[in-house]
Amino acid sequence: MNPGLKISEKLTASELRAWARHCRSGRAAARAYAIANALDGLSRAEAARLAGMERQALRDAVVRYNVEGVDGLFDRPKGHRPEWLTEAEQAALAAVVFKGPKPETDGVCTWTCEALAIWISERFGKTIYPDSVGRVLRRNGLSHQKARPFHPKTDPKAQERFQKKGCATL
Repeated sequence: MNPGLKISEKLTASELRAWARHCRSGRAAARAYAIANALDGLSRAEAARLAGMERQALRDAVVRYNVEGVDGLFDRPKGHRPEWLTEAEQAALAAVVFKGPKPETDGVCTWTCEALAIWISERFGKTIYPDSVGRVLRRNGLSHQKARPFHPKTDPKAQERFQKKGCATL
C-alpha cells in the first residue's frame, strides 16, 4: 500500500480472510480480501485487482476500515426519494378509506385505486397513478380487498323479508 496510508493492525490478514468467508455481504467480503492481500505485502494495484476492484475503491475501504473496523467495510445505506404523500396526507387517506365513500359527494359507491387517485388530486392537488395509490395503501397496512358494494337506497326490511321467506309469489 501507499507508505502514506497505513492499514490498521486490528486484525491480521488470516483473521480478515476468515471474517470474509463468513460474511453475508459479498461486497464487504471483497473489501476484506483486498485489505488482507495488501497486509500480506501485495501492491495496492495487485491487491485491488485480485479482489475485483479499483485501487481507489481499496483506498476508500482502508480509510473506512481504519476508522470503523470491519463494520466500515459494509455498504452505506442509500438515500431514498421522499414519500409523495406526507404522513398527514397518508393518515387522511387511510381515514377516508376506513370511513368509505359517500356516493352523493364522492361520486362512487366503493373506493378503487382510480377513484382514490382522483380524490387525492382533488383534495391535495397532487397527481398520483392508481398503481402508486395501491402501494401507498399496502405500506399503510391496508389490503387490496374491499367490502362488497351496496346501493345507498336499499331497504333492510325488504332484504330481511326476502331472506326469511324467499321470493314472493305473484
